[in-house]
Amino acid sequence: MKKYKTLFFDLDDTLLDFEAAEDAALQSLFKDQNLQLSPEIKANYQKINQALWKAYEEGKIDRDEVINTRFSLLFKEYGLEVDGAEIEKNYRRYLEEGHQLIDGALELISKLQNHFDLYVVTNGVSQTQYKRLTNSGLHPLFKDIFVSEDTGYQKPMKEFFDYVFARIPEFSAEQGLIIGDSLTSDIKGGYLSGMDTCWFNPTKKPNHTDIIPTYEIKELRELYQILES
Repeated sequence: MKKYKTLFFDLDDTLLDFEAAEDAALQSLFKDQNLQLSPEIKANYQKINQALWKAYEEGKIDRDEVINTRFSLLFKEYGLEVDGAEIEKNYRRYLEEGHQLIDGALELISKLQNHFDLYVVTNGVSQTQYKRLTNSGLHPLFKDIFVSEDTGYQKPMKEFFDYVFARIPEFSAEQGLIIGDSLTSDIKGGYLSGMDTCWFNPTKKPNHTDIIPTYEIKELRELYQILES
């Protein structure tokens, strides 16, 4: 009998290359505004965006505040007043087109679906995540998709995982494994909900937190060995 029966996969930077999708979307967005997206502006955007999503993960702000203020905050730093919500709509349209896969993701999920119950657990905007999953070819390989916008909670909140678990027949946390790139979202969330965790860390980032994953992998194909052991 396999140790794990149910596998939960994060989406961005675990199965889909969010950095590539984000870069393409920002380039198109700034072109619309007749502005040049410099490395400095992009880095500043990512700093603002990551801080807002972190506050969201911690329950300090809601999702709408994240997505509707990040661009107004960014442009304000360069002396420009913009409608953050309107620019967000344009950005979202471009981002939805980004479905670049992480190396080995489609092959991995295609093989695992015959042996495990597979689910996606992701923070983000539902329409965007569903479209990217569909365009990448991943969507039909999963039993269900859980996006924070639909659940009313976000990773790493236990309530998010309670919502997910309640919708999986005969689920056992002891037979569940979550795979994701974020220590503070995926790994912490998995730990709080009683599951084993696998940190996907392709760039070998140091772990300066007290969050300790059950496993750590650099490439997705390393997951095979964990699941077969």
